[in-house]
Amino acid sequence: MKITIYGSGYVGLVTGACLAEVGNEVLCMDVDREKIAALRAGRVPIYEPGLEPLIRENAAAGRLAFTDDPDAAVEHGLFQFIAVGTPPDEDGSADLKHVLAVARTIGERLREYRIVVNKSTVPVGTADRVRATIQEALAERGVEVEFDVVSNPEFLKEGAAIEDFMRPDRIVVGTDNPRTTELLRVLYAPFNRNHERLLAMDIRSAELTKYAANAMLATKISFMNELSHLAERLGADIEAVRKGIGSDPRIGYQFIYPGAGFGGSCFPKDIKALERTAREVGYEAQLLAAVEAVNERQKRVLFEKLQGHFGTLAGRTIALWGLAFKPNTDDMREAPSRVLMEALWDAGARVQAYDPVAMDECRRLYGAREDLVLCENALAALEGADALVVITEWKQFRSPDFREIAARLREPVLFDGRNIYDPDLVTRAGLTYYSIGRRPAHP
Repeated sequence: MKITIYGSGYVGLVTGACLAEVGNEVLCMDVDREKIAALRAGRVPIYEPGLEPLIRENAAAGRLAFTDDPDAAVEHGLFQFIAVGTPPDEDGSADLKHVLAVARTIGERLREYRIVVNKSTVPVGTADRVRATIQEALAERGVEVEFDVVSNPEFLKEGAAIEDFMRPDRIVVGTDNPRTTELLRVLYAPFNRNHERLLAMDIRSAELTKYAANAMLATKISFMNELSHLAERLGADIEAVRKGIGSDPRIGYQFIYPGAGFGGSCFPKDIKALERTAREVGYEAQLLAAVEAVNERQKRVLFEKLQGHFGTLAGRTIALWGLAFKPNTDDMREAPSRVLMEALWDAGARVQAYDPVAMDECRRLYGAREDLVLCENALAALEGADALVVITEWKQFRSPDFREIAARLREPVLFDGRNIYDPDLVTRAGLTYYSIGRRPAHP
C-alpha cells in the first residue's frame, strides 16, 4: 500500500519505518527542509534503539522516502497519516494548529479518495475538526472529493517503540465507515497475525482511549509515589509493599515503581489536556488533578533529601547519573533531572552529570554554563562531588562498584531516585544511602 505520513518526529518516523519494513511504500512529509535533508542523508534526528538502521535499510530498498513537497505527499498515499506534534497550550489544552494545518494542506490538494488517519495524540472531537477543515478547503475550491477521517492512536513506549509497533498489544481504530475499518485491517494485517489485536470502535472512543491509557498509567505511578511518603514516615519499606501488592493479579507489577516522578512528552501533557477537556464539558476531574500535583511534588523529593542532609547546598557539587526522563531515550522533556538541576542551581550548587545518550540534548537545552559540567563517563562525574544522585535507571548504572563511588566522592553519600540498589550493599561499602519510600540507611 502507498502511505503518506505528515511529521518526521518520533511517532512519524517510527510509524513510517515500521510500515515500510513490511513492504509498504511510505513517503514522510515535513515542512522542516533541514530535517528532510538530514533524513535523506541517513541522519536520524532522534534517538530510539533500532530506528536508524531500520530507516536506512528501507530507504535504500526504495520503500521509504522523505519530502517537503505537500503536492507529492497528498498525491502519494491512499492513507494520509497525521503524526505531527500537539504541544500543550498555555491553558494545558493540546495545541492543534499543526494537526489542522495538515488537514488544510490535504483539503487544498485532494483530488481522489483518501483516508486521513489521526496518529497524533489529540482531544476527543479532533476528527470532527479535521473533517471540517478538509471540507472547508474543498468548498473553497468548489470541488467535491470523498474522504474519510480515522482515529488510530499510537501506544509506543520510548526506548521500545520498534518492538511496540511490530508486535502491538492492541491496534485501536476509530471509524464511522465499515469500509474504512476493513482497509485499515488489511494495512495492519502484517502486525496482527498471531491473534486478533485490532479493536474497532467509534472515533470519539478511540480518541479518548489514548488519553485514558496514559492517565491510568500515570495514576499508578503517582499512587505509588504517594504511598512512598507514607512508608517513609511509618518506617515501612515501599519496595516490600510494592511486591506485596504487585503479586495480586488484579494490580500487577507494571507501573507501580516509586521514584522521582514521571516525565516525557506524553504523560504530563496528556494529563493536562484531559483535565482541560473535562473542564470544557463541565466536569472537574479531581483524580487527574491529584495525579499531576503528586507528580510535580515528587520531582522535588531528591532536592529536599539533599537539602535535609547537607543543610545549605551553596558551594556544593552534586554528581548526577542520568538526564533523560527514562532509559533508552535522549528525551528530556519534563524530565525530573531538569527540576533537580534547576533547583540545585537556584540553591547555589554545581552539577556534574553523565547520561549515555542525552548529553547533546542537555547542551541544547542549557548551553554552556559554569555550574554544569557534562562528563565523559559515570565515574568522571564523581570526581570532587559531594554526593551522587541517580535519577535515570540506565542498565549501566545498575551494578556499580560502591567502594569506588565512596572513594571518589568528597562525602560518601548516595541518593537513589529509582530504588535500584540494595541498601545493605550500599552501606557495606561505607556510603550513606537515601532512596524513595525507605528510611535513610547508614554504614
